[in-house]
Amino acid sequence: MITIKIGNLFLQDNVFLAPMAGVTDKSYRTIIKSIGCGMMFTEMVSAKALTYGYKKTYQIIDFLEAHRPIGVQLFGSEPETMAEAAEILQDRYSPEVIDVNMGCPVPKIVSNNEGSALMQNPILAKKIIEKMVAKVNTPVTVKIRKGFSKESSNAVEFAKVLQDAGASMVAVHGRTRDQFYQGSADWNIIKQVKHHLQIPVVGNGDIFSVKDAQRMINLTGCDGVMVARGVQGNPFLINQILHYLKTGEHLGEPSLDEKFDVMLKHLKQVVKDKGEYIAIREMRSHLSWYLKGLPNSAAIRNKVFHQTNEEGLRSVLTNYYTKLKKDNF
Repeated sequence: MITIKIGNLFLQDNVFLAPMAGVTDKSYRTIIKSIGCGMMFTEMVSAKALTYGYKKTYQIIDFLEAHRPIGVQLFGSEPETMAEAAEILQDRYSPEVIDVNMGCPVPKIVSNNEGSALMQNPILAKKIIEKMVAKVNTPVTVKIRKGFSKESSNAVEFAKVLQDAGASMVAVHGRTRDQFYQGSADWNIIKQVKHHLQIPVVGNGDIFSVKDAQRMINLTGCDGVMVARGVQGNPFLINQILHYLKTGEHLGEPSLDEKFDVMLKHLKQVVKDKGEYIAIREMRSHLSWYLKGLPNSAAIRNKVFHQTNEEGLRSVLTNYYTKLKKDNF
């Protein structure tokens, strides 16, 4: 049995769903959990907005009991505010983990000295974690990158600072902030961080298959893997990885029936959670990912983007599925 200890938390799975803004919302987490997933993370939320009581922020955090174990990811740069937000999370939601985003490369986050910008200021990063750890009993974890730039690839030194400050786990994305999501992730930096830390180290970056996950673990010695873009349009991936790591057996790829069943369930779930107007617009991206690689998918994606209600979108998908079955795809 695979186990990982994060502070006072023991998990039987070491494959995590990464926090992704606009992707890992309550609806998609519900879909992935129904297929099979261990620890999941919410989309990142602003610590400041949380302390101000913004309704939208609480809506982003919202999760079902069935989603546990779950981590809520915060971003911010003010130690006292981050600690206050952590206490609110613990008291109101009792997540298994409170995660801190120190890896987001988006300009509007970085310009506020948040996200990956904190990798340039280890003193401030340490204060943030120390304040949070002093305020809550919930394990505090951190997601970082290789560094802010190629010239300042300081993940090892930075991770050691976080460990000394009381972090219970560090997830390392093997790209610098300058790379965003381009080029290849450097898994060697994950190996180096793992070598120098006593707390669990989770690897992130370029995991798109079961083989990728196994290879990352073998090459880096990391305690677990965090899957991000690999689940876009493929909510089956985490369960496939978990099954293989536990049994050594490959589950195989989902059938056409399973893919379309999940697409329609996902559509229904988003409509239920957010209402038809928002759901139709948000599902356009998800369906583009789901449909990738299928015959004539470009034309179907075009039809998808022109639908304005659930009935029309469901009709496009059902008709396309029927044609694929008829053509024995």
